[in-house]
Amino acid sequence: MNYTFLDFLTLIGSLGLFLFGMKMMSEALQRVAGSKMRNILASMTSNRFFGVLTGFLVTAIIQSSSATTVMVVSFVNAGLLNLTQSIGVIMGANIGTTVTGWLISLLGFKVKISAYALPLIGISLPLIFSKKTKRKTWGEFIIGFALLFMGLEELKGSVPNLKANPEILSFLQNYTDLGFGSILIFLAIGTVLTIIIQSSSATMALTFVMCNQGWIPFELAAAMIMGENIGTTITANLAASVGNTSAKQAAFVHFLFNILGVLWMLVVFRPFVHFIDTLVTNHGGISPSEDPAAIPIALSVFHTSFNVINTLIFIWFIPVFKILVEKIIPAKDDDEEEFRLEYITTGLLSTPELSLFQAKKEVQFYAKHTKKMFGFIRKLIHTHDDAKFTKLFAKIEKYERISDEVEVEIANYLSLVNQSKLSDTGRRQVRAIMKLVSDLESIGDSNYNLARTINRMRERKVKFTPEVMKKLELMFDLVEESLSVMCDNLNEESYNINFRKAQEIEAEINAYRNQLKSEHLDNIRNNVYTYDTGIIFNDLFSECEKLADYVINVSEALHEVYNN
Repeated sequence: MNYTFLDFLTLIGSLGLFLFGMKMMSEALQRVAGSKMRNILASMTSNRFFGVLTGFLVTAIIQSSSATTVMVVSFVNAGLLNLTQSIGVIMGANIGTTVTGWLISLLGFKVKISAYALPLIGISLPLIFSKKTKRKTWGEFIIGFALLFMGLEELKGSVPNLKANPEILSFLQNYTDLGFGSILIFLAIGTVLTIIIQSSSATMALTFVMCNQGWIPFELAAAMIMGENIGTTITANLAASVGNTSAKQAAFVHFLFNILGVLWMLVVFRPFVHFIDTLVTNHGGISPSEDPAAIPIALSVFHTSFNVINTLIFIWFIPVFKILVEKIIPAKDDDEEEFRLEYITTGLLSTPELSLFQAKKEVQFYAKHTKKMFGFIRKLIHTHDDAKFTKLFAKIEKYERISDEVEVEIANYLSLVNQSKLSDTGRRQVRAIMKLVSDLESIGDSNYNLARTINRMRERKVKFTPEVMKKLELMFDLVEESLSVMCDNLNEESYNINFRKAQEIEAEINAYRNQLKSEHLDNIRNNVYTYDTGIIFNDLFSECEKLADYVINVSEALHEVYNN
């Protein structure tokens, strides 16, 4: 079998297609998912058992645990699932992938989702050219989903075709009589083959072929199956390589869960294999140790039993997995903290007061991220490296999109709360929170406008003098102080709101804006700086003053509700 450099480039291109599809799907999810999909996912994964069931059903339907875990990683990356919810889904995916083994062993075929990739792109084509943003985003999501499967399929086809040439591996029968060493060797072979072929199902089919040829016994085939469980985790980790820290953590959970499952199984491996042999024989089957043709069924029983027991053991340790993975892959200092709904995850709580308290906590979390977004702006204007600038600007864009979604979801939740039996004070609080949530979203918009202005400044190669930069930094300091007071007021209980401080900073910002405006006109007339520089400078300090107006609106809403 010849494997040329062109074949190698095809392999790299397939990997690129897969990663691009993953990235496109993840980004589209952030814009298209909205509250409905997030609520469905949240309800389906509201506890660990539902999460496992969700993972099992999705994998059983699409016939690929790799695709399921990749989608889970993209959901985590898009902020639709948190790490805890994703762990249950990943466990369920491991059980769901055993359905493929049963299809291969009983029916001899496997459904290929990739066959529907081009029709999906055909469906999405009119959406891509739609003038409506929502339809266009749906088209991008569908294309990303299709490219993801096309990439997976191309990865399988662009490696040396081991599946079509199983005789290449006939030498392996020389390593079948080394005792426990043979088990470890075939465990490693199963892992490596799955990493190369990018499909545990394809490796499983290859294992069945090897068994039918009589090259390896049932025991070593079972060891290969365990190796496939480890190897299949590489797909999710590849997907997570273009994701954020939480996506990388979710992918690593998949690896950790599978590797720990294999380790405990190795301890009881031979007794367990003997138990499967006995189980198959006692139920009217032929012993896999006597007839190679019986091995596929026995392997399916082994695979299913192993993953079900694995899940039943580790499902109780999901919080431990979360803590462990966060220690192994900690968030970097410069990495964004996840911006998503933190407290409103399912329906209303038992009483309207508790639901209102939950909404207040969510608003506090929301405000914290609008302030953090302004911190990104301050960092952006001092970022000169192109790659770092692009990454930070993309982060601000992402926060602005999520800010829009969070506003809608909090408002929808408050509308439901308002339909409950609330006290007069409670209803005033709901009205105030709905108003200030709109202002928080406007703060996010202003932050994004500042980022776009800084980007325009970079594109036009505008440079501020140290004196102009000093004046702008003073405005930034005032705005950041106003955001800090806003967050403090949101975190305080009723009568502790420092409304006077908020008013003082707002007045100071307005006065300083007027001063800069007056100086700006003089500087243009006196050619202190160019017209382009002056326009950018004016846009920045004017937008800062506009942002501060939304900030004071939040404190005014709080003051109104607690002082009437």
